[in-house]
Amino acid sequence: MNNGSKQFLRFARFVSDIHIFLVEINRLFIIGSNNTQTRFRVLKIDRTEAKELNVIDDKLEYNQLEIRELLVMVDVGNRSSKSSNHYGLNRTISAFGIVGFVRFLEGYYLILITKRRRVAQLGHHSIYKIEDTHMVYIPSEVDKSNHEELKYYKLFQNVDLSSNFYFSYSYDLSHTLQYNIGQTYLHNHSGTNCEHDLSETHTLWERNNSDCCDGSATEESSNDRKYELHSGGVRTKPNYKFVWNEYLLQSLDLHPDWILHICHGFVAQNNICYLLQSLDLHPDWILHICHGFVAQNNICVFGRPIHLTLIAKRSKKFAGTRFLKRGGNCEGDVANDVITEQIVHDASVSSFSDGFYTSFVQMRGSVPSYWSQDISKMVPKPAIQLDIMDPYYAMAGRHFNQLLYTYGSPIIILNLVKRREQKPHESVLSNEFMNAVNYLNQFLPPKHQIDYIGFDMARINKLKDANVMTRLAEIAYYTLKQTGIFQSKGTCLNQQQPDCEAFIQRDRRTLGGYRLPCGRTLQTGIVRVNCVDCLDRTNTAQFALGKVALAFQLYSLGILPKPDLEFESDTVRMLEELYEDHGDTLALQYGGSQLVHRIKTYRKIALLSSHSRDIMQTLSRYYSNAFSDAEKQNVMNLFLGVFKPAKGASIWDLYTDFYLHNSLAAGRQLAGSHTKQYTKWWSDEVVKCLPRSALEINKGSPDSLICLTRDKTNNERTDGYYEQYRPYELTVFTDTLSFNIPNSCKDFMPNFTADYSPFSVRLRVGKRRESLMGSSGSKLPPPPNPSLSGRASTSSTSSSASELESDSDDEDETAYDFVNFNANHSDNEDLTQSHCSPTKAVDIRWESSHTYGHIVKKPFHKDIDLYKKYVNIGHKAGEAKELFTNKTNKLCVNSSEYSDTSFSVKPPVVSKTRETGVTTLSNNSLKFGINSNEDL
Repeated sequence: MNNGSKQFLRFARFVSDIHIFLVEINRLFIIGSNNTQTRFRVLKIDRTEAKELNVIDDKLEYNQLEIRELLVMVDVGNRSSKSSNHYGLNRTISAFGIVGFVRFLEGYYLILITKRRRVAQLGHHSIYKIEDTHMVYIPSEVDKSNHEELKYYKLFQNVDLSSNFYFSYSYDLSHTLQYNIGQTYLHNHSGTNCEHDLSETHTLWERNNSDCCDGSATEESSNDRKYELHSGGVRTKPNYKFVWNEYLLQSLDLHPDWILHICHGFVAQNNICYLLQSLDLHPDWILHICHGFVAQNNICVFGRPIHLTLIAKRSKKFAGTRFLKRGGNCEGDVANDVITEQIVHDASVSSFSDGFYTSFVQMRGSVPSYWSQDISKMVPKPAIQLDIMDPYYAMAGRHFNQLLYTYGSPIIILNLVKRREQKPHESVLSNEFMNAVNYLNQFLPPKHQIDYIGFDMARINKLKDANVMTRLAEIAYYTLKQTGIFQSKGTCLNQQQPDCEAFIQRDRRTLGGYRLPCGRTLQTGIVRVNCVDCLDRTNTAQFALGKVALAFQLYSLGILPKPDLEFESDTVRMLEELYEDHGDTLALQYGGSQLVHRIKTYRKIALLSSHSRDIMQTLSRYYSNAFSDAEKQNVMNLFLGVFKPAKGASIWDLYTDFYLHNSLAAGRQLAGSHTKQYTKWWSDEVVKCLPRSALEINKGSPDSLICLTRDKTNNERTDGYYEQYRPYELTVFTDTLSFNIPNSCKDFMPNFTADYSPFSVRLRVGKRRESLMGSSGSKLPPPPNPSLSGRASTSSTSSSASELESDSDDEDETAYDFVNFNANHSDNEDLTQSHCSPTKAVDIRWESSHTYGHIVKKPFHKDIDLYKKYVNIGHKAGEAKELFTNKTNKLCVNSSEYSDTSFSVKPPVVSKTRETGVTTLSNNSLKFGINSNEDL
């Protein structure tokens, strides 16, 4: 494998199978091994200390013979003297990983993963879901007199780790795919990756435009001069914002600052370079757990597997339940902060270096302001109130500075909150958000300003002739023009169709992103979607963005001739189901119930039967928010380490947790060191790297690396063959992930069809195309029966939490609010109209090009005459065959040689007439032969 491909490798952990052995009552031995059971590591935990954690790691690797000898030596050395048959080494439990250690008031508990399930596969990397866990009390003596310890233990057990917690041994779930397979440049000198001329005559913005990542030649020359492209396996630090077991690992001194600078040196061992660390535990033991949603489907394109993966990661910062966590905190962290990544790749090639991978990242999060809702009164919709006035919008500035650092620019806001109401409710947030964006944009150049798009989705959905999905598609095309999508390789375009050449050229100019010299395209910036709860409306808007992004992803893979997908195709129905599962999972985590209004509701195809389900989900959400959210919030605070148990202060006695989540209000951080200049809310490190992400550019810095390998051989750490294919295991085909993941042919394609394309439009009985019903330009009247279209279910307002009601009487006025949107929107009108225009009934026809790649035309007259000629010849041949059907000769076997065997031979029977003839012939031949000899 060449150097260019080695940069995509991930440095994998090989500890994936754990066995715990108890040595009498004094020590615990934890034996970790890889999947092939060829390499082992050992941890020893002392059980004599009641309230201290003493973990010893010798940092050695053992083979099978060495680990067997070690266990036998420990076993023999700890045998009881009273009975030689009693062994001191007893195996207690087997597991697949260590979640961490936790302590309440007494001793430490060890949390283990005892059951896992593979849910997704990205290249050679497997993603697992935790199915079951087990807690082991480490001290040998249990103090049962402390009742608060038992109460904390039961409260901690309410954390259901088997519910939507995921991990991977080799793939970093906390980062995006673009970050994970990106190039790693090792820093040979101190400093950032973007070097600038520090002349006083240029501002940071001017230096950014002239020197930083503006051209490919400048970037290459800077990297070749000061940085080395790493060609081996790389393991970087995770994004601890999405690592939910960070607090459980802090007892092992695993803090974000556990890596020292690279200038301190390396420790080389077996061609593996570990940065000097301040911890005593090897990184192979550590698993980073993420909370959210992971699902994977297979789009089968005529046998070619195209995997569609959806990964949602919930932030642990300011995490909580619906009414108890609104807005954000003083650090810039917002409630219900979830990053959703949509990955599409060709699964026929599993290598990151040789395969083609695409991804699109978007996020949801609460409005970044100090606001809340009073839930002390039993009302369906508590009033929204601004708790703290922030005239300089410092908290919003910190929030957007984090986004610029992590994802680059531009930041596009899609605000779905209502804009005008007779009685101000949601509009309070809409006005506050717009004012914050206008203030922050004053100090940014136009190229990197925050784009604000206000879209009153609830009021537009109530209009008779309006189509929410079409308008969301227009916004989606605009956002993709700004941010683009990630493509690991150059676009694979289908150049065999000359009618699409003009469209392809136009598409290259409209799709945004940052193109590298190697042909790879990076997504720069992110789309931020929000409503009040960031649940129902937000999920539908994210589906609309994902649908348009999926079309461009398939188009870049060379699957589609044009980036366009129809709603009633198998692929879009699969994507819709995937996003509904995604929305239900996130809604249960934050709101306590599944989605109240689903995607079909806003597409106006939901039946009346779904109305009763919406009512039940509303009641379930109301019950959860009123009675169980307080305990659920305490559980999260205890699990994440926001509240640390201590004697004299109990978590169930706290009136509010506001001071736990706001360090400035609690006095843990001084106001002078916390605030910045009111006109400079962004950091210099972010500015130097825009429009790219500073996090990605600084990937090779000493603060981001954990360990490296320069091994050129295909060892297990950098070669995922054994992890994916498991040649050492007896695997049942029906238990494999490839067989069990949803398939477009098996689960979504109709049973009786002649068109096997997953992109073909399929009109089913009782359903109509979405584009035929919602467009204002369509001349087709709506169906008389409302149950066919579901319009009655969308106009109902009996649900107390309904997001579809509108208090505005002016329904003809547009519901858009744009900041930095109209200036560039005119350049994209042709593109949006070509995709978002309503499809007429005459356009719904089957084309053979969807299935066979070419259009079947009517044959020419000369071809028809030639065909008739051969048909007549065939008929004549059939008539001639009938003449000889009755004149057949039956061949009989007269010889008995076929009945002979190797043991017996039956001589043939010869008649006397033939025997006489043969004798006469033999005599004449003999006589003739004698005469001949005499003549000679």
